Amino acid sequence: MGVKIITDSSADLMDDIKKQCIIVPLRVSFGDEEFIDGVTIDNEEFYRRLIEYDVLPTTSQATPHMFSETFEKVVNAGDTAVVITLASKLSGTYQSACIAASEFEDKIFVVDSTQATIGTSIQVNRAVELSNKGLSAKEIFETIEEEKKKVRLVAVLDTLEYLQKGGRISKAAAFAGGLLSIKPVIAIDDGEVKVLGKARGSKQGNNYLIKMIEEAGGVDYDMPIMLAYSGLSDMLLQKYIEDSASLWEGKVEKLDIASICPAIGTHVGPGAIAVAFFEKSK
Repeated sequence: MGVKIITDSSADLMDDIKKQCIIVPLRVSFGDEEFIDGVTIDNEEFYRRLIEYDVLPTTSQATPHMFSETFEKVVNAGDTAVVITLASKLSGTYQSACIAASEFEDKIFVVDSTQATIGTSIQVNRAVELSNKGLSAKEIFETIEEEKKKVRLVAVLDTLEYLQKGGRISKAAAFAGGLLSIKPVIAIDDGEVKVLGKARGSKQGNNYLIKMIEEAGGVDYDMPIMLAYSGLSDMLLQKYIEDSASLWEGKVEKLDIASICPAIGTHVGPGAIAVAFFEKSK
């Protein structure tokens, strides 16, 4: 009997981790055209459409039926599972997973990551690591539930327009962020998008990110770390890595970099860069 790690497609995973997980896809629609995130539309095609189309895409959560089908296959194979989903305050996907899991008592354990994109991803990475060490599903669930409190995700966006149109922040907050080429700096805090501050230009935005990491108490380099970007180019992210070299050099062998998926890209738009990490124990 093994332990399967299940997540939804809003978690931007590296290929080696993706191969060790089961992914339940969300959906994204441009008008009447609906696509399955990561299946019938890839990130490159999504961002091309996002830039070219006047209509803002919409996203749809994973349904209880989708999770139930997945869970049934896992349990019928004699396995158990830990499910780590997008924050419940940002999507109904967690609730869908819980509804489906209620049919499989003591077999399926569901974690609300309280995060998005790579903030969820690093919890999935950690769960895979624990599974490979032989921990039970219940032990992995309990460990992730405790450790997720230390997860931090901070990001610099090109604009707050997409978050506002998607209803994730108020029009007033978006208007303030749109003035004078200001780059908003945000965090996902307990499942909610928080605007931390504003930076004039990318360089100041990068400095702000570095400052926010330091204020969080620093990075636990023994735990998973990820960076991500949205759009068709990682140029802005590479500049951030260069500017923040002191955070990484000699402390990590390599930095895992992901492209932000359609389900999240819909809300942050192109030109965002993000970093997710576990803060040091205080």
